Amino acid sequence: MKERIAILGGVRTPIGKAGGVLSDLTAVELGTHVVKETLARTAIKKSDVDELIMGNVAQPVEAANVSRVIALRAGLDDHLPAFTVQRNCASGMQAITSAAERILAGGATICIAGGVEAMSQIPLLYNEDMTAFFYQLSNKRLSSWQRLNVLMKFRPRYLKPTIGVVKGLTDPVCGLNMGQTAEVLAREFKISRSEQDHFALASHRKAIAAERAGHFATEIHPIFTKDKQNTLIKKDEGPRSNQSLTSLAALKPYFDRRTGTVTVGNACSINDGAAAVVLMREKEAKRRKLPCLGYLTAYSYAALPAHRMGLGPIYATHRLLKETKLLLKNFDLIEINEAFAAQVLANIKAFTSKKFSETYLNTSKALGSIDESKLNVSGGAIALGHPVGMSGTRLVIHILNELQRRKKRRGLATLCVGGGQGAALYLESS
Repeated sequence: MKERIAILGGVRTPIGKAGGVLSDLTAVELGTHVVKETLARTAIKKSDVDELIMGNVAQPVEAANVSRVIALRAGLDDHLPAFTVQRNCASGMQAITSAAERILAGGATICIAGGVEAMSQIPLLYNEDMTAFFYQLSNKRLSSWQRLNVLMKFRPRYLKPTIGVVKGLTDPVCGLNMGQTAEVLAREFKISRSEQDHFALASHRKAIAAERAGHFATEIHPIFTKDKQNTLIKKDEGPRSNQSLTSLAALKPYFDRRTGTVTVGNACSINDGAAAVVLMREKEAKRRKLPCLGYLTAYSYAALPAHRMGLGPIYATHRLLKETKLLLKNFDLIEINEAFAAQVLANIKAFTSKKFSETYLNTSKALGSIDESKLNVSGGAIALGHPVGMSGTRLVIHILNELQRRKKRRGLATLCVGGGQGAALYLESS
C-alpha cells in the first residue's frame, strides 16, 4: 500500500451459537446494529460516508445485496452506494481491503466496512427429487388425472432436506468439508488429539480471562433479542468457564469417525454475529484531528490446494512479509483464526519448517517461530465462534484494541479460507 489507511474505530455484536441467543436476528438486523453504533462511536456524520461494503457468505434470500439493505436500514443516504463481498472466511477482511482500495484510488473518502453472518438462518433446501416433483405438479397444462398421477409418485424420501450450511461448508472441487481438510493437516503434520484438545482448552481459558477482565467490553455493542423476553445480550455465548480436558477427551471424532482426531470440541462452532469499522486515509484523519483505533498498513491474499486450505495463513503471511520486508518476530501480536485447532497447530509447525518453505513457498528459510505468548491472546474462534462473514473484521477490531491496551505497535491478523486461500493483514496501533 502506498499509504496507511486509518481505522477510526469499530464494534461488533456478541457472537451467538447457531440456534442460540442471536438466532432470531437476521443478517440485516445484526449488520444494521453495528453500522449505527460504529458511526455513533466515531462521530462521523452519516452524510460524510461515501460507501458501505460488507462481507457476507450465506447471502440471505430476503435481502439481495445485504450491504445495501443494511445501509438503508441504518439511515444512510439513499444515494450512498453499497456492495457485498464474498471471500468465504475472509469476507470480513475483504470488505476492509476493498474499502481501502476504493479510498486509495480516489473513489471514496470515508467508507464503512465489515462483515455479517446469520448462520442460524441458513435455510434447509428441497432436494432434487422434491424440486422435480414440485415442478411437475406446478405444470398448469396438466389435466386433473395427470396431476393425480404426479401426486401418486410422491415418496417420503423426497422430504429429506439438503442442509444449506453443510452444503456450503463442503468444497465443491476437492469434495471435502472443512472438518475433513483439518483431518488432512492433522495427519500431514502428525498433530495428536491431545495437542488439539489442549489448544482448545487454552482458547476457552484465555477467552474467559479476557471477558472477566473486560477486554471485550470496548469492542462489543450489546444487542436485544426479538423473543418475548427481549433479552439484552452483552457477551459471547461460546466461551465455557467449566471446559476441561476430560470433557474434551470424551467427544468422538466428528468428521472421520473411525480414525479422526477433529471433534466439535477442538473446532470452531457455527455462529451468528456482525462487525464494522470506519476507514479513511491517514492524512485525512489527521487533517480532521480524529482519534484512530489504528491503521491498515499492508495486506496479502494467497491461494493453495483446496484440500489443504487450513494452511492459508502461512501462504498469505509469506507474501505479506516479502512485501513489507518484515520478519515474523517483528509483530507484537498475532491472530490466527481458529477454524480448527489442527489447522492453527499445522501453521505453527509450518512456520518453523525449512522443508515446508523450500517445498511450498520457494524460499530457502523457514518464516520463523511464533511466540505463543503473542498468539490469540484472548482466545479465538474455538471458544468465541466463527460467523464466517464477520470473523475477519472481528480479528481486526480485536487486535487493534489489544495493541492499544498493551501499548504495542504491530499486529498480524490472518486466517484460512475455505476453497484454498489465505489472508493476512498488517495492522499498526495509533
